[in-house]
Amino acid sequence: QVQLVESGGGLVQAGGSLRLSCAASGSIFSINAMGWYRQATGRQRELVAVISSDSSTRYADSVKGRFTISRDNAKNTVHLHMNSLKPEDTAVYYCNAGGLRIGNQGLYIPDAWGQGTLVTVSS
Repeated sequence: QVQLVESGGGLVQAGGSLRLSCAASGSIFSINAMGWYRQATGRQRELVAVISSDSSTRYADSVKGRFTISRDNAKNTVHLHMNSLKPEDTAVYYCNAGGLRIGNQGLYIPDAWGQGTLVTVSS
């Protein structure tokens, strides 16, 4: 019923920048919050950044000052601008949407996930 598709991942050298994008599609009426998670090989999934419908944001301590999250409510898209990338940022990045209302009857969905996009930062 809802699809999230990430784009923008790739290989970048340490100190470089990337911008990830995620577009949510389907019969979406509203999305409360959108965010980015990442999971490195052998590690737990962790929250990177989240942005609510009123544009308030929250970041993991490890990315504060380097990453910026933004969204376009009308387009149901979210972006993650990543600067000063470090090798430890290497991970699969997943887009997440929380508190969705879908369909013409406003059905509630707790959350939805994208397929993930790989970011590799070389030293």
